[in-house]
Amino acid sequence: MTRRLLDRLYDLAAWLAALFDDRDARDGAHRHRQGACCTSTFRGTDAYAGYCMAASGFLALAGTLRRGEHIRVTLIIERLTGRARHGLELWALGVAVLLAALFAWFSIRLAFQSWQFNDVSTANDATPLWIPQISMALGTTILLIALVDELVAEWQGRRRRAPAGGTAHHE
Repeated sequence: MTRRLLDRLYDLAAWLAALFDDRDARDGAHRHRQGACCTSTFRGTDAYAGYCMAASGFLALAGTLRRGEHIRVTLIIERLTGRARHGLELWALGVAVLLAALFAWFSIRLAFQSWQFNDVSTANDATPLWIPQISMALGTTILLIALVDELVAEWQGRRRRAPAGGTAHHE
């Protein structure tokens, strides 16, 4: 049940990332078709395209981790086997969890403080900054959950390895 719930969370985040990516692509295509007049007709369009691009990037992090599609430097770990590899994987995932927890904490804090101080963008759109910052906070929090999920799976010996040149698949 927990596995299914987590997989649905990662899929939802990936779906939202694709939605924001599609929105960014359509805004970019619209700007391209309209030329320079777009900036005067639709003020803030560039800012919103940037917000969509950031949302897309952060929300996609957990799904790509789960599918084994993050770039990893495996020069050392691929030469190890058994307990040595397991230990290094645990250490690397532990450090990643720590860094993701800090990133999530400060992302949430940034969005909260922007809301608290009524911080708005300096562009003509004057968007409250907590609105686009929520996607970063949400994306980094879901990435933290995914990394804890991977750490627990490695600890319990349930984490499957990606084949050489392929992607990881989990039980």
